[in-house]
Amino acid sequence: MDPALLSQLRQDKLPKHLAIVMDGNGRWAQQRNLPRNAGHRAGVKSVDEIVVTCRRLGIQALTLFALSTENLERPRAEVEVLMHILRVYLRREVERMCQESIRFNTIGDTTVLHPVVQAIIKETLARTAACDGMIFTLALGYGSHAEIVRTAKQLAWHVQQGLLAVDDIDETLFAVHLDTVGLPEVDLLIRTSGEKRLSNFLLWQVAYAELYFTSVLWPDFRSDDLLRALLDYQTRERRFGLTHEQLAPAVQS
Repeated sequence: MDPALLSQLRQDKLPKHLAIVMDGNGRWAQQRNLPRNAGHRAGVKSVDEIVVTCRRLGIQALTLFALSTENLERPRAEVEVLMHILRVYLRREVERMCQESIRFNTIGDTTVLHPVVQAIIKETLARTAACDGMIFTLALGYGSHAEIVRTAKQLAWHVQQGLLAVDDIDETLFAVHLDTVGLPEVDLLIRTSGEKRLSNFLLWQVAYAELYFTSVLWPDFRSDDLLRALLDYQTRERRFGLTHEQLAPAVQS
């Protein structure tokens, strides 16, 4: 990490929960006349570095958009490579997660993944369950629309069974049934590659998150790029729908 960038970072203004849309693997490979799969493999190096950096900075939760429900519709060969990369990554990194006290977590419908991947995920979840240093979440087989519909169905079932009254349902109860239950609210969402959209990622959870878009392709995204995003985040005034004047007394006190 660049010491000059690191020295500017305020520890008391770090996001508790950082989410990243890891975009640009395919374009990175295309620019180098390589197959798309080379971009996915190169992107793993960025995952390694960003996970380690977030843990060292003291960020409480990191969520990476690894595999959307739409990604599973890509050519079979590409999906198989993604499954292989995920298997290898979890097998390789579980020891480091334990050593660094990183608790592994997933959101999304993992039942759509290869059975071997499902087994490795289950094993990684179990082995890191007692870790309390940082929560590292991979969104796998994830789509926010599907998550919200799934949550609505769960609440409807509870009402149907007489376990819940319709008037009991509010934003707090709804959030408890989302995949992200137990995680802090998302403070900052980063998307790489220059695209400026959310792509069905954490739509409920980023309602008041700060958004940061960078043209850097994911395989090139490193610690210094993360520090620049965090420094930009620390310049933002987070008002949560209030005015600057309403926030000023609280800041002064």
